[in-house]
Amino acid sequence: MFRTSYLPAAPIALAVAASACALTALPAAAQDDEGLPFPEGWEVRFDREGASMDDLYLVTMTPGYHVTTGPAMIAWHPDSVATGDFRIESETFLFDPQGRREAFGFFIGGSDLQGPEQRYTYFLLREGGEFLVKSRTGTETPVVHNWTAHPAIVSYATKPEGSATAKNVLTLDATGDELRFGVNGQLVWTGPREGLATDGIFGLRVNHGLNLHVTTITSAPADAGDGTIDIEVVTCLTCTESPSLMNQLRGFFDRLRTEHERKIAVKSGEQGHPPRR
Repeated sequence: MFRTSYLPAAPIALAVAASACALTALPAAAQDDEGLPFPEGWEVRFDREGASMDDLYLVTMTPGYHVTTGPAMIAWHPDSVATGDFRIESETFLFDPQGRREAFGFFIGGSDLQGPEQRYTYFLLREGGEFLVKSRTGTETPVVHNWTAHPAIVSYATKPEGSATAKNVLTLDATGDELRFGVNGQLVWTGPREGLATDGIFGLRVNHGLNLHVTTITSAPADAGDGTIDIEVVTCLTCTESPSLMNQLRGFFDRLRTEHERKIAVKSGEQGHPPRR
């Protein structure tokens, strides 16, 4: 059985760093109102016990979602479920990680995500052009495939000249007994499905201190071709990046990061330990 699902309000659209016309309304809204909504119906779980939602900035920001993390976390909508033969695809744009090599990507096969026996399998990238495959059962997180470099992965340090972000499209095809993890159209890892959590909830996985924009996180049948779901949205496939727009976006996200890190520093000081990176 296959159940197709998508995280609500996540349109198939060009990225925050790629299409000026798809994002025409973003700068004014972002600058005038920082009270952007938390994605409706979503849930979050932090790796660190005692972490607060004050440590996370996660909002609906068309196209997609913007995420700035303190502690590592997963985020998902409970209706986002993939089973049987399926493909997961996520388009992610990494803003300046400021030297951090923390990981980001998605998970599949989620169950008991708010309970003591949480379980899922996750696929991550990090600065330096490396990928990782891990699984989680409760507090145990065994490595399925350790950090490995691959030329298909775009790092912030190796992004195209003039780009504000590093764009990566992550895909996972679960077909029969095989899993295939791809980045930017290239296969980077294959492995057996047996023994891993694969059927269940899917969502985002973002580690410490990162600033990302995720335009899509979708599921589709494994034979659906490009792995996307038809969602009504107007995109501009030939737009060029607007330097003015990118400067405004960079300023907005810099302000978010500064305020976010200030809150973490205040909270960490109250608890008697430095902020985690």
